[in-house]
Amino acid sequence: MDLPHVMRAVEISEPGGPEVLRVTERPVPVPGPGKVVIRLAWAGVNRPDALQRSGAYDPPEGASDLPGLEGSGTIAAVGPGVTRWAVGDRVCALFPGGAYAEHALCAADHVLPVPEGMGLREAACLPETFFTVWSNVFMRGGLQAGERFLVHGGSSGIGTTAIQLAHAFGARVFATAGSAEKCAACAQLGAKRAINYREEDFVKILRAEGGADLILDMVGGEYLPRNLKALAEDGRLVQIAFLQGPKVAVNFAPLMVRRLTITGSTLRPQSDAAKAAIARDLERAVWPLLAAGRVAPVMDSEFPIEGAAEAHARMESSVHIGKIVLKIAA
Repeated sequence: MDLPHVMRAVEISEPGGPEVLRVTERPVPVPGPGKVVIRLAWAGVNRPDALQRSGAYDPPEGASDLPGLEGSGTIAAVGPGVTRWAVGDRVCALFPGGAYAEHALCAADHVLPVPEGMGLREAACLPETFFTVWSNVFMRGGLQAGERFLVHGGSSGIGTTAIQLAHAFGARVFATAGSAEKCAACAQLGAKRAINYREEDFVKILRAEGGADLILDMVGGEYLPRNLKALAEDGRLVQIAFLQGPKVAVNFAPLMVRRLTITGSTLRPQSDAAKAAIARDLERAVWPLLAAGRVAPVMDSEFPIEGAAEAHARMESSVHIGKIVLKIAA
């Protein structure tokens, strides 16, 4: 292993706003059994990074305290027992933390090859978003071809991924977004109907269509009872975040009468084995779609590693469409 001893990284100096992110120097991690170190070229910027920065989302035990849950680059070192990957392989990976750095440690089973024909910049945007969407919409939510699927926040990284994957697998896709421009982007990606939530009632629209068989929601708060009204008989609601808060009063009588299901998950705290299973499923079912160009990450903007604060500010402003990335290596 020919690893440097020190690397540049973005740390959270204290809980707070984007301004608390600062570039510092840290020791380069060394891989133990079943682990690899990736020399990062790009890192994806995600909402959980901002939650961690604000002090609301602690990293799992044993994970890096640095933000960053996804990235791409080349294998820099492999630990004992790792046979699939070799130094120099071009990869992207799901990290438990630490991807806002020149080198990051990762479980070898959470690493995937860069899809054929795709650059490292785009590949950095795949892991966190595609792991989340695939595990919740398809593995947990059980979306089937022909079903009506509603995703809130359709222009976000999660939303643009969910629209494309649901459309590719034959679902009828509906999406909410907050502007005409964002709605147009959702429609271009495959949404049958893009709903401007500032001007239209998604409950009324979905009920007129027969109700949603599956809803993917990251808003929470007062959306929860409205989502239940928008579901079809035997419909499923999958909750993955709570931008409007996790607590709300709900009447469970309609849930029982209409046989509705509420479920949800967060990705980061799941076991290494669970994440490895998602990775295997993605490589089998989704990576061929990426290689064929049928699905692709929607890119919003890029920032240098020194611009992590500006990247977070843009994400939290919600003006972006698609993914924001940090350029780690020149």
